Amino acid sequence: MPTQPEIRVGVIGAGALGYHHVRILRDVPGARLVGFFESRPERASAVAQELGVRSFDRLDSLLDAIDAATVVVPTPVHYKVAKAALARGKHLLIEKPIAATLGEADELLALAKRTGALIQTGHVERFNRAIRAALPHVEKARFIESDRLAPFNPRGADVAVVLDLMIHDIDLVRTLVGGHIKDVSAVGVQVLTPFVDIANARLRFEDGAVANITASRVSRERMRKVRIFQESGYLSLDLAAGEGEFFRLRRDVDFAELAKGAQAIEAFVERVPLVAPDGEPLRLEFESFLDAVRGKTPVIVTGEDGREALAVALTIVSEIERTLPSLAAGTQVAAGA
Repeated sequence: MPTQPEIRVGVIGAGALGYHHVRILRDVPGARLVGFFESRPERASAVAQELGVRSFDRLDSLLDAIDAATVVVPTPVHYKVAKAALARGKHLLIEKPIAATLGEADELLALAKRTGALIQTGHVERFNRAIRAALPHVEKARFIESDRLAPFNPRGADVAVVLDLMIHDIDLVRTLVGGHIKDVSAVGVQVLTPFVDIANARLRFEDGAVANITASRVSRERMRKVRIFQESGYLSLDLAAGEGEFFRLRRDVDFAELAKGAQAIEAFVERVPLVAPDGEPLRLEFESFLDAVRGKTPVIVTGEDGREALAVALTIVSEIERTLPSLAAGTQVAAGA
């Protein structure tokens, strides 16, 4: 069988997350990391020296030398950078959120369609081992509760926590439930930044399923947990550990016996192991992107998926602004409105 030609890949942005894009892409099979572009000369020099990868002085020069790229720049400049790459027909993996506004997202999707370029959105939690292990067992989820808490980090603090952290879980609950979100209610508060730092949203789907999502970037400890309730049982996932449990209703339950008195949970529930192959989520994401570029598989997290997650996130932000109008001006600036 003839070997496929390597895909020439570049990384745009070498900040905290972009550093790991460069690090991992150096040795992903089937990819040849040509180099990266970082607008800050000192940062570019440090990353190039540490990782042994070429730093390009100009974005145009990098784009001339590659077939595909990952976009890991701050959200407010996603549109500008992605537009320049897509106009040249370069395939892109754009870190979440896909853009700052729906108008920008729609323009990028339209441009990709015209030039034949692929867009994958960087919702990396889709590749979390706990999510991969749980998906085969998820069936008609009725209620999902998700908590994502983190200590404060200036990275990402130029937008509301909804666009920084909660958008991960918006994409996940859409994946787990399927279908369309019918309505949204949300509350949030400002703590350390001019934007919403703690938020809670309740999403109701057209089929009646409900998701309750909480995100905070001012917590003492980190937490990334998802709980899924469905007719067949209950799934508890720890995304930070990449582990989970499925407590499934036993098929031989005698409900008449259950009605006679309290019984141990083992009498009506069995624990089902959740198993998926090990794998660094970011590396798996890159491998899926490259497979899609080769035409071997469909894009797993499409640009349209990213656009829908962004639409829900912006709706949540708007709902919060209705009760905290003092935040509206700052959030709109951050969103590029």
